[in-house]
Amino acid sequence: MKKLLSISLCLLCLYSFAQENLTYQKPSKEILDLVDVPLAPSVQIDSKSEHMVLLYRDAYKSIAELSEAEMRLAGLRINPVINIGSRTTFYNNFKVKKANEKEARQVEGLPNNPRLSGFRWSPDETMIACLNTTDTGVEVWVLDVVNGRVKQLTDAVVNANMGSAINWFKNGNQLLIKTLPANRPDLIDTDNAIPQGPTISVSDGSKAQNRTYQDLLKNPNDEYNFEQLATSKLQVVSLNGNIEDFLPAAMYRNVSFSPNGDYVMITKIEKPFSYLVTYSRFPSESSVYDTQGNLVRVVNKVPLDEVRPKGFMATRTGKRRMDWRSDKPATLYWAEALDNGDPEIEVPYRDVVYELNAPFNGEPRPVLKTINRFSGIVWGDQNTAVAYDYWWNTRNTKSYLFNPSNSNSEAQVIFDRNYQDVYSDPGNFVTTKNDMGENVLTIHNNQLYLMGDGYSSEGQFPFVDAFNLKTKKTERIYKSSYTDKLENLLSGINMKKGELLVRIESATEYPNYYIRNINKKDDITAITNFDNPFKSIQNVKKEVISYKREDGLDLDGTLYLPLDYKEGEKYPMILWAYPREYKDKASASQSTANPNEFIYPYYGSPIYWVTKGYVVLDDAAFPIVGEGDEEPNDSFRTQLVANGKAAIEAVDKLGLIDRNKVAVGGHSYGAFMTANLLSHSNLFAAGIARSGAYNRTLTPFGFQSEERSYWEAPEVYYNMSPFMHADKMKTPLLLIHGVADNNSGTYPLQSERYFNALKGLGATVRLVMLPKESHGYRAKESVLHVLWEQDQWLETYVKNRTENPEPIKNEESILKN
Repeated sequence: MKKLLSISLCLLCLYSFAQENLTYQKPSKEILDLVDVPLAPSVQIDSKSEHMVLLYRDAYKSIAELSEAEMRLAGLRINPVINIGSRTTFYNNFKVKKANEKEARQVEGLPNNPRLSGFRWSPDETMIACLNTTDTGVEVWVLDVVNGRVKQLTDAVVNANMGSAINWFKNGNQLLIKTLPANRPDLIDTDNAIPQGPTISVSDGSKAQNRTYQDLLKNPNDEYNFEQLATSKLQVVSLNGNIEDFLPAAMYRNVSFSPNGDYVMITKIEKPFSYLVTYSRFPSESSVYDTQGNLVRVVNKVPLDEVRPKGFMATRTGKRRMDWRSDKPATLYWAEALDNGDPEIEVPYRDVVYELNAPFNGEPRPVLKTINRFSGIVWGDQNTAVAYDYWWNTRNTKSYLFNPSNSNSEAQVIFDRNYQDVYSDPGNFVTTKNDMGENVLTIHNNQLYLMGDGYSSEGQFPFVDAFNLKTKKTERIYKSSYTDKLENLLSGINMKKGELLVRIESATEYPNYYIRNINKKDDITAITNFDNPFKSIQNVKKEVISYKREDGLDLDGTLYLPLDYKEGEKYPMILWAYPREYKDKASASQSTANPNEFIYPYYGSPIYWVTKGYVVLDDAAFPIVGEGDEEPNDSFRTQLVANGKAAIEAVDKLGLIDRNKVAVGGHSYGAFMTANLLSHSNLFAAGIARSGAYNRTLTPFGFQSEERSYWEAPEVYYNMSPFMHADKMKTPLLLIHGVADNNSGTYPLQSERYFNALKGLGATVRLVMLPKESHGYRAKESVLHVLWEQDQWLETYVKNRTENPEPIKNEESILKN
């Protein structure tokens, strides 16, 4: 008892000061051993699954890397010194192997201290072009996949600040790259520049109900810097290193070659810029050029997209989602709204899809109308294509089978379903590369093929279905039979032969790649052999538990027992969750948890604490349901508490936990959930809330899945905001936030003001602001410190909790008003 008391006093002393000058800390060895492990490589495989490229990187950046120069402009984060995204993930090694080879071969010719990114396969899939970032800029390199050699193509002249910087010509001998214009003007030091006048924004009376975007332009200096950093030349680089000009300097956003390679569509940003929306909604112009850089035709002009009708399904008018038909040599297609982009206008069809053949000077031809908002097409051949639409308000999605050559034939709806109903998901249509190197529907013997995740009430059993184009019916031709492993179906290599690329894993077996032949029983060949790097937790007991909420809703969560578990003992527990909104109870009750998923302790995971004597209930179901005219958030708090209560009672009934020592935690909307649970229930001993938003009046035009504005539903915004109920917080809360959070709505100010309110009202709270970190945490120093903070908090206020609250006996003792 004396030992326990001394531990608690020491830990409490740690948290007793208003501010601390604390350097980065590291967690205990048990946790550290799970962080300091080499990552298995990422895998890139050609479409025939013959050649593989293994990409190696460090698990985390360093705080020094995050501290490099950064400008945050119009939704972009740019390193202006080297001209690439400042948060880019870099790889530091390549290996290659043929699928039938046992060992991978080290690539030769790599640069010193490689920082590789932007990988693009050549049209014939024998090479990969990539970027290498140096201290002075960005270079283009090319990997010969077959021979395992890499060579440098350009000096550090690439502008990788916006969009893809490298695109292959269809001949496979040249690349179209974005390069820095000569003599680019110096950027303005916005921190020290002398203002030339005030910043003024105006409204002409049009309603511009936009989300609370981060990293927006704020003043004329930002506008100037954005224009300089976004401006590139387009140049042609041959594999022999020869460079020629293609187009003069402009703010090029997207580059896309036609399937036959004769044309290239290029989109550039134009002025005026906006202080309300990100660069993707700035004015733009799309033009088609031939391969010599001669203008063929301007095919789309989009004005500034600041003002839209109200609602998640609102969109702009005019041509949108313009792209190339993958089954034709050079045909553009796009969608246009038939309801003026306004979901309040009732029309039989929301969108129409047009196409226009080269040389793009004729009349567009309509090929399809969709009942909901158009969301994409998978092209097959001149007679077969599949289109998709969706409508958020009803959670409805439709799949259409149509003949793109016959405008008079009506598209057939082949699937019409609730997209949150995962048990009814028919899967995705299998594609294959055609003669032009583009992905199109796999059509064999008048059949299409579907690959699905296979979620069901009995478990997860991924499948392949054949879809008969004549009868419009499906036939199951393969269903994974594993009950102790998870098999993910990745792609169809050759459906005629029955060859699939799959990935198989278990709770303790690292995911590895295989080629399976579904036409032959048990015909499966391993093509990778990655080892489990987390051996210290490979014996942890894991299971998916199912339980019911008090209103009968089925819930589940993934339960982990501590490594030192002894039957009959009771342990502290960490409950980790993220709320999700539904429009029907049936979908909300479905389970996507799989006990055979590999146990991967990434930076934000609570799994680490199985090494410290905790039961962990991870990814606990927290559905928020609103059926009919009722919206989910109308009863958000009540359902939230009911979810938490059901989870704790389910684990308590198993005799595993001391229910007076249960912590709750979450990230982003999960942090919002945590603060609400602590404010409106007495279920938990402590909470951990990372990178959350706590005052919904600061996101007045909607948040998460809330479509209504603050002025339409003020009581919802008030009731859901933990900040408004800070006076009810009696439970210790650890707040963590990245100083450079770029997520919509989760400004760092949210945590700072919430902390001030809680501190002013006498709550037990600690605020940790992580320098340079965004919404997710990238620097190893930050990650280790976060784990240390969480561990100290849990040890102090959960495992070694000294107070002895009355046992929870009934509903009245759980709920706070």
